[in-house]
Amino acid sequence: MHTISLKRILIYIVLLVTSFALLVGFTVNIVSQVAQYEKSLHEQSLSYARIVAGNAASSLVFNDNATEKQRLNSLQNTDFIQHVHVYKLDETSNELTFFSSYNKQGLAPIPARFSKLDRLTSPQIQDNYIEVSQPVVLDSEVIGYVYLRGSLEQARLFMWRSIGIAAVVFVLTLLLCWLVTLRLRKTIVTPLDSVVDVISQVARDKNYSLRLAPSQLVEFDMMAHAFNTMLDRVQQHISRQRRAEEEASQLNTELERQVTQRTQALKESNSELLKTLEQLHQYQGQLVESEKMASLGDMVAGIAHEVNTPIGLSVTASTLLQDKLTVMQEKFDEKRISTSEFERFLSDCDENLQIIYRNLGRAADLVTSFKQVAVDQSSEVDRDIHIPSFMNDVLISVKPRRLDPEKFPIRISCPDNLTVRAKAGPLNQVLINLIVNSMIHAFDGYDHGQIDISFSMQNDSELEMVYADNGKGVPSDISRKIFDPFVTTKRGSGGSGLGLHLVYNLVTQVLGGNIHFFSEEKNGVEFIVRFPVTLVSNA
Repeated sequence: MHTISLKRILIYIVLLVTSFALLVGFTVNIVSQVAQYEKSLHEQSLSYARIVAGNAASSLVFNDNATEKQRLNSLQNTDFIQHVHVYKLDETSNELTFFSSYNKQGLAPIPARFSKLDRLTSPQIQDNYIEVSQPVVLDSEVIGYVYLRGSLEQARLFMWRSIGIAAVVFVLTLLLCWLVTLRLRKTIVTPLDSVVDVISQVARDKNYSLRLAPSQLVEFDMMAHAFNTMLDRVQQHISRQRRAEEEASQLNTELERQVTQRTQALKESNSELLKTLEQLHQYQGQLVESEKMASLGDMVAGIAHEVNTPIGLSVTASTLLQDKLTVMQEKFDEKRISTSEFERFLSDCDENLQIIYRNLGRAADLVTSFKQVAVDQSSEVDRDIHIPSFMNDVLISVKPRRLDPEKFPIRISCPDNLTVRAKAGPLNQVLINLIVNSMIHAFDGYDHGQIDISFSMQNDSELEMVYADNGKGVPSDISRKIFDPFVTTKRGSGGSGLGLHLVYNLVTQVLGGNIHFFSEEKNGVEFIVRFPVTLVSNA
C-alpha cells in the first residue's frame, strides 16, 4: 500500500485550499472589474454619439457637409472612437443618405449601417469593437442618424493587466503560505515524532513501562494520556496473565491425571458404542430390505389385482359353460332335447364365450403392458422421422381410442420440414400413451377439451416436445408419484397405472432424455420431454 508523509499532506492541503480561494477571489474580482469597465465604455460610447448627434443637427439643416467633416476630424485626439457616420433623412422619399463620416487614421472606411440603426439605440459589443446609433433630432423631428463604432482594445488591455497583477499576487501569496506552513509543520510534527519514537520502542522491545511526555498541544496531550492509560492496562493484563499461567501449570498436572483416568473410561465407552453402531447397521439393512419387500408387495398386489379380475371372470364363465354343456350332454344322451332348449344353450354358449374372450383379451393386454415396462433398449434403431407425417400416423393409430375429434381436438405445432433421426417406436408409444391417458382420465366427465402438442429444436441437438391438455388435472397427492408403477385414479375402473410409468422408462432409458410434469387440479397437465436427436432438416 502506498504511503505518504503527514508533513507533505499538510503542505498540500494548505496550498490547495489557498490556491482555490485565491482563484475564486481573483476570478470574481477580474470578472467584476471587466464588467464595470465595459459598462463605462457603454456609457462613454453613448455620450459621444449623443454629442455628435447634437452637433450634426445644424449641418444637416443647412446641408453643410464641409463644416461637419471638419467637426468630425476633431475626434482624432480620441483613441476610443474608430468610425463615425452621419446619415441624412430625405424629407421627400423618407430614406437615409450618407452625409459625412470619420475614420480613425490608419483604418479603412466601413460600409454604411442603414439596416442596423434601429437595433443599435443601445450600445452593442461585436467581436473587437462596440457600436451605437443615435437619432439627430430638431424640434422633436428626426432629420438624420449618427452611427459610432468604438474600440475595445482598452478593455482587453485592462483585462490582461488585471490578470497579470492577479497572477503575481497569486504566486507571492502561495510562496508566503508555503513559508508559514513550514513553520506550522514543525509545531505539529515535532511532538508527533516523539510519539512515533515511543510507540516504535514499545513495539520493538515490548517495554510497556515507557510513557509519552505531556504536550503543549491539546490533541497530542489527550492522545498521550490515552496511550499511557492503554500501556497501564497492558501491564496489568500481562501481570494477570503470568499469574494465570502459573495457575494453569498447576491445573495441567491435575488435568493430566484426570485425563488418564477418563481416557480409560472413554475406551470402554467407545467399545460399547462400536457394538451399538454395528447393531444399528444391521437394523438399517433390515429396514432397507423391509422397504424393498414392501415395494415388491405393492407391485405384486397391483399385478394380482389387475390380472385376477379378468382371469376370474373368464374362469367363472368357463365353469358355467362347462355346467351347461354337462346338462346338455345328459339331455342329448337321453334324447330329450327340445329346439328351444338347444337354441337357449347356443345363446348361453355364445354369451359365455364372449365374456371369456373379452376378459382373456384384457388379461393379455395387461401382460403386454407389464412386458413393455421393461422394454429392450436395443430392439429399436434410429431412423429419419418427418415429424408432421409422423404425427399424422400417430393420430390415425389412436383414432379408435379418441373421443369426438370436433369436441376434443388435438392441435399439432411444429415446423413443416422438421426431420430428425431418432427411435420412432418408443416416441410413438410415448405419444399414444399420453393421448390415451388424456382421453381416459383428463376429459372424464367433460363435454369438450383440447390437446396441444408442439415440437421445437434446442441447440440443433435436442428435440423438445411439449404436451398439454386442459382437462381436470391431477391431484397433488398423485402428481408427486405420477411416474410410479400402478399409480392411477381409475383403480377398479380399467386403469392399470402403468401408462405413465412406461412413458417415463421409454423417455429416460430408450430415448436417453428427460421428462418433466406440471399440473394443477382443474387446470390440465403439461409434459415437457427433451431427448437427443440428429437434425436432418428444419426449415
